[in-house]
Amino acid sequence: MPDLSDGPTFLGRKAQAPAKMRAMRLLLLLLLSSAPLEAQWWKVETIGIDTNLRSVSVARASNAKGASPWVVWASGSNGVILKSADEGETWKRLHLPGGDALDFRGIVAFNATTAYVMSSGEGERSRIYKTTDGGETWDLQYTNKRKEFFLDSIACLSETHCFALSDPIDGKFLLLRTTDSEHWNPLPSGNMPAALPREGAFAASNTCLALSGEEIFFGTGGPAARVFRSPDAGRTWTVAETPIAHSNASSGIFSITRGNEQQVVVVGGDYQDPQRASGIAAFSRDGGNSWQLSAEQPGGYRSAVARVKESLLAAVGPNGEDLSHDFAAHWKHTDPLDLNAVAFVDSRTGWAVGPHGTIARFVHQNGFEIHYRAPQLERQPTASAVAD
Repeated sequence: MPDLSDGPTFLGRKAQAPAKMRAMRLLLLLLLSSAPLEAQWWKVETIGIDTNLRSVSVARASNAKGASPWVVWASGSNGVILKSADEGETWKRLHLPGGDALDFRGIVAFNATTAYVMSSGEGERSRIYKTTDGGETWDLQYTNKRKEFFLDSIACLSETHCFALSDPIDGKFLLLRTTDSEHWNPLPSGNMPAALPREGAFAASNTCLALSGEEIFFGTGGPAARVFRSPDAGRTWTVAETPIAHSNASSGIFSITRGNEQQVVVVGGDYQDPQRASGIAAFSRDGGNSWQLSAEQPGGYRSAVARVKESLLAAVGPNGEDLSHDFAAHWKHTDPLDLNAVAFVDSRTGWAVGPHGTIARFVHQNGFEIHYRAPQLERQPTASAVAD
């Protein structure tokens, strides 16, 4: 489009007389000012922390007045774990001893005091911790010395019933389970289909694993973009190929979520080619047996998808966010924020996180304003301030 600021030409024509030019400029300003502003669905609450946040979890928290505000937990690289007990007004960084170099790719919270956090990495760098005192102390519950061990996602049905997914070991994906909130054990894998050579899962948003009652779903990438499904808590398995972009180590399914009855949706793409807007989202209407691409795709690689309510979905990624009002059949771009992970508890309460410590709140209101402000992290006491 031609640059109109200098005024010597206008769409390739010579400059008009001054009066006519002023009238045209006035008309252009009126047209621009009267154009409706697109609604922004996300409001940034914090930014500027030295971490790439990869997971977010929201739960209810009772306080002394008997109210139940939402408590938000988030985690990411450089050992960062954050918590807000007042719905994002202030944030506290929680410290896990020996964890400053860990990459916390997954977090699941149940209230203001109880949460699991999962780190990703080869062998012993993949760990599962739990806190029951709001993050003051953490118990290491599981790790593994094998180099192939690499945790990708953690998901829970309740505080005592959780699963964690690892990349394949000995040719099959590894699922860990706890039923007492303390001890984790591998599920038998005899009935699980074998992984393809170089097939793996992605620890990008803690959402490549999804639970629904006794059903377990997880998505994969690499040489194929497949969905593994167990209808009976891991006793039996099926696997189905999807049309999500794949073929290299940076592409495939990154996130999966369940809807009503037989609805399942996956998103992904290629994180090395984030602008590519094909093969990003697909859905199933038969419980994951067959899949078809969305008729209108999201605007590029998407690392996470979450169900807002009924058929409303939200997807997030490095070049923005998209919404679908028909359970992934069509997507519409909403915001340009760079985000990695998203979580919803109802149609008006959702949070997303991303690089540089970005935490954004779902607002679903008209306007074109996103506020940036420094994070209000609670200060830790200095040595001189601690009583002897």
